[in-house]
Amino acid sequence: MRFGNVSVNILSDGSFLQDGGAIFGPVPKVQWERQVKPDRKNRVRMGLNCLLVQSPSGNVLIDTGAGSKRADRMKEAYSLNGNKLPKELRKLGLTAREIDAVVLTHLHFDSAGGCTKLDRAGRAVPAFPNAEYFVQKASWEDANSPSERNARSFYAQDYVPLQEAGALRLLEGDCEVAPGIRTQVTNAHSPGHQVVFVETGSERIAFAGDLIPTPHHLPLVSISSFDHSPGDTFEEKRNLLKMAVKDGWLIVFGHAQEPKSGYLQHRNGKPQFSVREL
Repeated sequence: MRFGNVSVNILSDGSFLQDGGAIFGPVPKVQWERQVKPDRKNRVRMGLNCLLVQSPSGNVLIDTGAGSKRADRMKEAYSLNGNKLPKELRKLGLTAREIDAVVLTHLHFDSAGGCTKLDRAGRAVPAFPNAEYFVQKASWEDANSPSERNARSFYAQDYVPLQEAGALRLLEGDCEVAPGIRTQVTNAHSPGHQVVFVETGSERIAFAGDLIPTPHHLPLVSISSFDHSPGDTFEEKRNLLKMAVKDGWLIVFGHAQEPKSGYLQHRNGKPQFSVREL
């Protein structure tokens, strides 16, 4: 979508499989499998979505997908079909060197794995060499000292090289990271998790990250078992959905297959989801 001299595109780094029971948490399988069919191992396919904002002030990428590292291990554990982001950028006439800023909702491998790549010597280096990488300080601390419960969600190669290269920018609270692009901390999915808001002209876009990973998670009770604080997820999701209905925000889902974005509107006294693709 183009809004004057600003364009916004949803990009995909591919997809992976996650356990359906874990993804939908307290929602019974007999309910969620009506919306998405699991494979024989009870896994559902999830997207690895990113958002690219191009404006006169620079090219800003929100989340990076899983990237290309650890491909064999990920293919076995998650049936990962990833590393599509570089090709998606080339379709838009961009190279990795032309990304000026990367905003990360959090540092789990499926959102931040594409921050780095392996060079010819096998060392992890920033995948976007000219970019500054923005993430909440709480996310950084969580990634470097994870609990036993979430340790498998982090890989140091995804983010430590950013600090070593001097490209890491730690945020403390809500922040405007570029003109028209701001972050809001939710903490719900993980400590320091943040939603990213893009405003250009009259258009309002919210990249929900893992707060609302798919359209199937729009119901308040649909909360992933991976979430650090389910109670916060419930309240933060409620607040975001109220704002989306009231002010006409387009919601972009961090892990949806199709549709990847849409609006919420009140019809007959109930919120209704309508598809809108970027």
